[in-house]
Amino acid sequence: MYRGKKVTCLADDRIEPFRIVGGTYFVGTYRASCHLIDTGDGLILIDTGYSDTLYLVIDSIHRAGFDPNDIKYIINTHWHWDHTEGTAAIAEMSGAKTLIGAPDAENAKKYFNPDILVSDGDTLTLGHTTIRFVWTPGHTRGTMSLFYDEVEEGRTLHLGMFGGAGRNTLAFGKFDYDGCREDYRASVNRLREEKVDVMLGNHVWNNDTERKGKLLLSGGANEFIDGEMFPRFLDYCEAALDRLIADGK
Repeated sequence: MYRGKKVTCLADDRIEPFRIVGGTYFVGTYRASCHLIDTGDGLILIDTGYSDTLYLVIDSIHRAGFDPNDIKYIINTHWHWDHTEGTAAIAEMSGAKTLIGAPDAENAKKYFNPDILVSDGDTLTLGHTTIRFVWTPGHTRGTMSLFYDEVEEGRTLHLGMFGGAGRNTLAFGKFDYDGCREDYRASVNRLREEKVDVMLGNHVWNNDTERKGKLLLSGGANEFIDGEMFPRFLDYCEAALDRLIADGK
């Protein structure tokens, strides 16, 4: 999978915001992806990134043509700081309700106080958007993946995100909880049942966000629309787990 450049200063963390499909925009940074959904009746923000890049996320929301005060919900895919450090500030500013997978609730309180605890199969509807949550533990105990539809040029596309694809917590001495490796593999296999037309990345290296975004901004083809990307990524995730185990890490 794609690997982004090494970030040596905050200025290098900036990615120009862009529309992916329908009302879904990328408003994140190199180190942590954030996505904004215009539902027609308010905004939904998926993850908020680090506290030191919060200004970049807020600026990107403005540059994409939206007001952060119109954010109604903030979905946190899992409790780790690179996805949640900005949540409390944006929630206070906008009055948005915050969501997290129920098993991650206590850890999330290090960074924000969750308003809504999400369970497997729950949905969130705002405007014309309904997001379905799938519990995919492994990276953390409460990792939630999410799926929803957007319409692009008359075609309905199914969008999806693996809410915690990282293997850093699967190495010995770094476990988020006992049994995380077994849960991660089961989650990957469960996600194989999902048909995804547009894969959103939890980090830019999951789906080559940076390059594809620059291509879109230059008027090029939309390479985010790729029905084979999600299964390829899941294959990569499972193979990476296998390598970690084989190397005794």
